[in-house]
Amino acid sequence: MVRTQNPTAHAVRRDSFVDAAQGFIQSKGYEQMSIQDVLDELGASKGAFYHYFDSKQALLQAVVDRMVDAAVAAPVKIHGLFAGISRYKNARPELMAAILETWMSDDNAVVRERVWRGVSARLTPMLAEIVRQGNAEGNFNVGSPDDSAAILMALTMGLNQRAIELYVARQAGTITLEDVERTLGAYVEAFDRVLDAPPGSVVPVDLAVVRQWFGKQEIAT
Repeated sequence: MVRTQNPTAHAVRRDSFVDAAQGFIQSKGYEQMSIQDVLDELGASKGAFYHYFDSKQALLQAVVDRMVDAAVAAPVKIHGLFAGISRYKNARPELMAAILETWMSDDNAVVRERVWRGVSARLTPMLAEIVRQGNAEGNFNVGSPDDSAAILMALTMGLNQRAIELYVARQAGTITLEDVERTLGAYVEAFDRVLDAPPGSVVPVDLAVVRQWFGKQEIAT
């Protein structure tokens, strides 16, 4: 008799491997993480691992998919898009801080590339629809919503990259909160200009969140 598989139990067990891998990526980096690390963490066998994943790369993709799915909710307006991402990060300060510690290291280069690629693939069509709606409502004035969405996505990726660099510099005490706000403010202006919208119409940066994340560190002397 062929044994039937419980889909719920299968999903829960698979998720446990993803949980463990995400933890190691945050604490030591993807390149430093081994399949054996994950097996030891879960007390699992190699056979169990290969039942769910055919390689370490497949496990990585599962982690990336989870991060992209959690960070990208379907918003109605462009404000909702960035607010949703901000809420995700702000509700998980320990997770985000741990990721930032190793995010820019060579050990996580492949993770960064895959996450950014996945986020871009998911967000660009959503942004295009939002821009198209804003055009129809008279809030934006762009000739090609699809091209504008691609530019906005590039700006968003650049904003995230720059925010990480600023966070690291702020933790090192080499820049002030005013430096952070000025730099991120330039991105706010760029979003408005791409959409030919009045100043302040598009706010991809929540200054309250910026001050929460960046405001505690004193400048080094």
